[in-house]
Amino acid sequence: MWPAELEEKARAIIAEFTGRGLKVATAESCTGGLIAAALTEIAGSSSVFDRGFVTYSNEAKVEIVGVAAATLLAHGAVSRETAVEMAKGALTHSRADLAVAVTGIAGPSGGSAEKPVGLVHLAAATRTGHLLHREMRYGDIGRDAVRLATVITALDLLQAIAQEP
Repeated sequence: MWPAELEEKARAIIAEFTGRGLKVATAESCTGGLIAAALTEIAGSSSVFDRGFVTYSNEAKVEIVGVAAATLLAHGAVSRETAVEMAKGALTHSRADLAVAVTGIAGPSGGSAEKPVGLVHLAAATRTGHLLHREMRYGDIGRDAVRLATVITALDLLQAIAQEP
């Protein structure tokens, strides 16, 4: 179902996090639950995956994971600030030790000169206060390709933040 690279990353996360007793939550916009699906595809994921939030609309970002309406007004849904608030909100509304959040423009429409199709902001946060952010500009490579690339980057970000002391 998944490309080998993605499945290997998900399998590695489940194995490592199981061994370390870490729980994960996701807050997803442009991927619509694909990160959660990739993780839960792996047998044994129930020991790692706590919950996932699909916050596709601005209202869902505010109501479900607590993104401030003022953040959306000032920076837009596709921004570093929104991704960070989504990740922190996923932690607040879960029992996870770390969370990853994504928000972006998968296309084929919706882009602008300032925020083109293929722009995705990803953030990961831990309960101990560590935070990572990545701004990815995948380009107009097609909706499916943007979403798949985002899932792979999100898994990389989860692995990276888990290495934080």
